[in-house]
Amino acid sequence: MRNFQEAVLNRRTNYALNDDVSIDPERIVGMVESLTQSVPSAFNMQSSRVVILLGEQHAKLWNIVKKALRKVVPAETFILTEEKVDGFAKAYGTVLYFDDTATVKNMAKKYPLYSENFPKWAQQANGMLQFAIWTALADFGLGANLQHYNPLIDADVKAAFHLPAGWELVAQMPFGSPLAPPAPIEKLPVAERVKVFE
Repeated sequence: MRNFQEAVLNRRTNYALNDDVSIDPERIVGMVESLTQSVPSAFNMQSSRVVILLGEQHAKLWNIVKKALRKVVPAETFILTEEKVDGFAKAYGTVLYFDDTATVKNMAKKYPLYSENFPKWAQQANGMLQFAIWTALADFGLGANLQHYNPLIDADVKAAFHLPAGWELVAQMPFGSPLAPPAPIEKLPVAERVKVFE
């Protein structure tokens, strides 16, 4: 087990994934459940919702994505889109992230002085949860990436998995065994991003 900073540094975007995963699915589910319970939210709102898709259910999601994209992507360029989506389908599973809009609205009513902030705070909490789960997956030796095919697929995803109408899809995270190291990325000098005043 790495220390926290090493785990964060090891979390990267991996697009080339497969389903050759030896970790018990119960362990992955337990990690997601634990982090969903533990990641903080403003006013303890707890508006984040998570769906874990494995096996045929994982494949079903990416078929939904492909079908939705076929309606909006020009036929002459669809082959590239199809290859990209098929790559996500080759992964082991997908984590779907949602915000429960009913929870957000109820908090806004309960605390009217801060009502405009609750949607932003819900997004912040969801982002923290995504980061925590992504980092934990990397700590398991798994690769992942983050996709945003919402709102194009929202209605079909809710129908396919019988999810509440008030759950708003935020992101999709396919994960599996990485087939190649992540591509290098350019970072700004940290001095441009961090200021210290003593």
